[in-house]
Amino acid sequence: MRLTSSFDDNRRLPDNIAFAMADPERRFRFGANRNPGLTWSDPPAGTRSFVLTCHDPDAPSRFEHINREDFVIPEAMPRIDFFHWVLVDLRPACRGFAEGEFSSGVMPRGKPGPATRFGARHGLNDFTRGFAGDAHMAGDYFGYDGPCPPWNDERVHRYVFTLYAVDLERCPVEGRFTGPDVLRAIQGHVLGEASLTGRYALNPCAALTEVA
Repeated sequence: MRLTSSFDDNRRLPDNIAFAMADPERRFRFGANRNPGLTWSDPPAGTRSFVLTCHDPDAPSRFEHINREDFVIPEAMPRIDFFHWVLVDLRPACRGFAEGEFSSGVMPRGKPGPATRFGARHGLNDFTRGFAGDAHMAGDYFGYDGPCPPWNDERVHRYVFTLYAVDLERCPVEGRFTGPDVLRAIQGHVLGEASLTGRYALNPCAALTEVA
């Protein structure tokens, strides 16, 4: 199985799929936040549905250090997974979707869910917990919300889009499910998978030259 998009594997992600873009005057501003278009081919025999996730394995382990003028998040800080997209129950005949079909623009307090297009369902992404203490942004963030790495982070973040072909017609999760919930639910049911990684940073000092 092969997964493709408008961006190349292990290269810089385009700004239009980002939740936030660098701004020289204000550090960052909201981006177009459009989901990338994705296509895939050659799923394994017996595929009954697809599951799609996007996660950032480079999120700082201490949220209190994010976007602080008096602190630089060092490259060596321990990192955790941060899910940007959780999508289940894509039909077995599906072979992709267009840019912006699931997300276009930033929606403060989050998009509705879990029901979404094509009979699929969205899980909560980790902006739900990331904005939990923000009076203007707190809410349930279903579906896709794109890159928004800390502007004070030395590390260029990776965004890993992974498509799973599973032998389940319906993923056995309900309600306000998350990325880890889905990964636990599909254990033992994955027939094949494919992934694509993009890179992104808001810190102008981060070394993006090798991935630009």
